[in-house]
Amino acid sequence: MDWIGGIQKAVDYVEEHITTELDYSEIAKQACSSSFHFQRVFGILCGFTLGEYIRMRRLTLAGCELAGTDTRILDIAVKYGYDTQESFSRAFTRFHGVSPTQVRNGASLKSFSRLSVKLVLTGANVTDYRIERMEGFQMIGKPMRVSCKQELTSARISDFWGQCRMDGTITALCKYISEDSIFGKNIAGASFGKDTSDPGRPYGIGVYYSGAPSAEKDLTIWDIPAHTYAVFPCIGSMPEAFTRLYQQIYSEFFPSSEYQPCGGTDFEVYPSDDVKNPDYTCEIWVAVEKK
Repeated sequence: MDWIGGIQKAVDYVEEHITTELDYSEIAKQACSSSFHFQRVFGILCGFTLGEYIRMRRLTLAGCELAGTDTRILDIAVKYGYDTQESFSRAFTRFHGVSPTQVRNGASLKSFSRLSVKLVLTGANVTDYRIERMEGFQMIGKPMRVSCKQELTSARISDFWGQCRMDGTITALCKYISEDSIFGKNIAGASFGKDTSDPGRPYGIGVYYSGAPSAEKDLTIWDIPAHTYAVFPCIGSMPEAFTRLYQQIYSEFFPSSEYQPCGGTDFEVYPSDDVKNPDYTCEIWVAVEKK
């Protein structure tokens, strides 16, 4: 999967359908990715979410129409996805700093330009990684339900981890950690990608499952197919170190490597919740294939 070209195809799809009801899963298909995984990588690489990009582009185009045509404000609001003139005016004013009526009277506008994805050459950086070839295995954990049409933000994942700490899920999972765990004595966040049969549950928190009887009714056992993984150590306080490494993986490592993401199950492997420690160390596992 060429993520540079894939993001551009997805952006082109958004622009071509900007006045229609956009389905996040359809956008992600342009990059041969799941909705969940595409939104995560898009946000990390671009610095804003896919939903933010869509909203800012719609409000930019709506501003152009307000300034350049006599079309009714309500008609422009409906065209760009707003149910009422009032909701459109609130969003418009937050973005542009002026109301639609003020634009009709000559007020200045803001413009958020169309995204053009390019490979930019930067300083030569060293990326530490190793290759792990894994046979199929099982995990036990708790899934997070997300609509494939729903915007994803990093805050939702953080909230899910917080929920699992509060409700005892993390404590329960620790009882299943075995000596032969491929993740050591760590807990993993799993992004299932194309491996999941339920696109509404694309992410979960779990551990390697050795087959021990499960007493918790709200835990799920997942079959993880065989994959080759590029494993990257991440050192530093979260989420800053995490974001920097993801940017380096997708903008530097993959464009120059013989490997590319294959859209399988990816993992983020955490040893503890001491994520603000400047020496905190975790790992990112990306399912890959040779180009």
